[in-house]
Amino acid sequence: MAKQSKIDHLLFLIIVALLAWVIPGGGHFAIKERKRGIIIFVTITLTFLTGLYVGSVAVVDAVGSWPWYVAQMAASPAVGMIANITRSGEYVSYGRPFDIGQIYTTIAGMLNILCIVSAVYMAYCGRGEMIGDEENDV
Repeated sequence: MAKQSKIDHLLFLIIVALLAWVIPGGGHFAIKERKRGIIIFVTITLTFLTGLYVGSVAVVDAVGSWPWYVAQMAASPAVGMIANITRSGEYVSYGRPFDIGQIYTTIAGMLNILCIVSAVYMAYCGRGEMIGDEENDV
């Protein structure tokens, strides 16, 4: 990265964190860690989708299971859209499939928290630079 003021660097870190939250692996992709970003995206997305497949979309319950929902929200803001769909109460799931699906979707969210921290740390240490900053490329 070129010499930047502290405010520019802080803004850069915030952008990386938001990209990493909105699209799992997006923060790594933004700092030119493309392979790592793709691996993170595939892993977190498949883990979350497996949880939805096993337990149905009813596992995302913002009202009845809000502690789980908070961890699930860390996977992506798209979880909020799923919660709006399930609020009507017409999607229900019980028993072991519900529990396993809830665990999978929550693990996907917690994995994404680790990946967000990783992307921000790598950006902070100067390991990557924002896409489009071509002055350091050879």
